[in-house]
Amino acid sequence: MQPDIEAIFLDVGNTLRIVVEDPAFQQQAKEELMRLIDSKESPEVFFEKVEGRWKNYRSLSKKSLLEASELELWTQWLLPDYPVEVVAPHISRLTRMWRDRDGRRVPRSDAKETIVELHRRGYLLGIIANTITETEIPDWMIADGVTGYFKTVILSSKVRVRKPDPTIYWLAARVMGVEPVKCAYLGDNPIRDVEGTRAAGFGMMILFEEPATIAKEPQSGDYKPDHIIKETRQLLDIFPPRQ
Repeated sequence: MQPDIEAIFLDVGNTLRIVVEDPAFQQQAKEELMRLIDSKESPEVFFEKVEGRWKNYRSLSKKSLLEASELELWTQWLLPDYPVEVVAPHISRLTRMWRDRDGRRVPRSDAKETIVELHRRGYLLGIIANTITETEIPDWMIADGVTGYFKTVILSSKVRVRKPDPTIYWLAARVMGVEPVKCAYLGDNPIRDVEGTRAAGFGMMILFEEPATIAKEPQSGDYKPDHIIKETRQLLDIFPPRQ
């Protein structure tokens, strides 16, 4: 028997949005990042150093399930050798450029229409995402015209806790005003997203089958999703209109 789902939470990276490589765009992001802090180092030396620090931060963050704020990320982890007064005014832009060095992030072609239809069908919608940026996701939502369809947006960079810690799921459910058992979650990570959703006692877990996620983090977990989908619009086959 399918649980009575009232709220649907969605992941963003590799779920609602994907990364598309664009060498010119990526190079421009790297140059802008260095310009913001007036770096005199060679690009090769600078990015080798920061990449090493980034990997160290990510490793510790994944183990502790804690996320640094943007200010902490840049002043304490990635650029501790640069003056705080130089780095701090640009932290949001630095984070954006750091992420843009991977490529352009674009929404899936069927994401918006699915969001609109789920809202029309009577579901409360929210976002739960692990991310180092505090502004990129809200900015995308505004640009794509979907802000009004989401009741809450929970970002690890803002609440300081990362998936799969069930705390981030419980916080989202509490803000939404819905019991966890009446919440569903859509994510692309076959361990982190499934494990966190199960630990939080959510009523349903839907896994988005995304090859890029598996290629980046090969993994197999003991927890199983309730559904596996390959297109966002397939959510409409799972969630009929609410009475």
